[in-house]
Amino acid sequence: MNDTPTSPTTSMVPGLLQGKVAFVTGAGRGIGAAAARLFAREGARVLLAARTEAQLKTVTEQIRAAGGTADHVVCDLADAAAVRAAVDRTVTLYGRLDIAFNNGATIQRPGPLDWIPEAEFDHVYTVNLKGQWLAMAAEVAAIRATAGTGAIVNNSSIGSLRGNPELPVYGAMKRALNSLTESAAVTYGPEGIRVNAIAPGHTRTEMIREWEAESPGLTERLKARTPLRRAADPEEIAQAAAWLLSDRASFVTGTILRVDGGARA
Repeated sequence: MNDTPTSPTTSMVPGLLQGKVAFVTGAGRGIGAAAARLFAREGARVLLAARTEAQLKTVTEQIRAAGGTADHVVCDLADAAAVRAAVDRTVTLYGRLDIAFNNGATIQRPGPLDWIPEAEFDHVYTVNLKGQWLAMAAEVAAIRATAGTGAIVNNSSIGSLRGNPELPVYGAMKRALNSLTESAAVTYGPEGIRVNAIAPGHTRTEMIREWEAESPGLTERLKARTPLRRAADPEEIAQAAAWLLSDRASFVTGTILRVDGGARA
């Protein structure tokens, strides 16, 4: 029998993201806010980025109150200079960039593609595809110049994996994001930079509530299509992103990981 006492220090398990510097877009609410809080609990120093400073400040203060390290920067993904500046701010503040979660996005008004005004199409493209491309390019440069190796996760959608009659423009941009993800994985893998995406299903977020307001009964329809018969909590989606960003997923790249309660099974 081993009578050697185990101290709290020796029994502690290091966090999933211990010692890493993380950049998270869309971090003011929903999945992004859940991810920022989770990454900090798992040992990362986090820079939160989003459009609304009040939301960012709230989440940053929550992280700090829980003993984590976080700061924030206002960033609109439709503003190329702001995206690059936000990534640069991460390096200035923490000295490096190891991992990034590109979560920020906008939604279209639900309806068939011929109902969508050109200006709305352009806005969804600018935020959900061009903004992600800008962020990925800046993140790769920052990882390459500082940490040397690292990981990026993009937030896609199961709506990108099939025809999407209610959100055709949103689905199209997310499908294009999947392609960018796979191309980036092939391009930067030789440098030790992994790039993956998650494809969430029905999740309790403000975006879903906005969609529900335009399409009454939406949440019940989505639950009925989900074998687990419920919506995900934002942290359940964030957990998948955290794993892909961690060293435990060290041989995973170019993957579009469904986190959908079985909806696409």
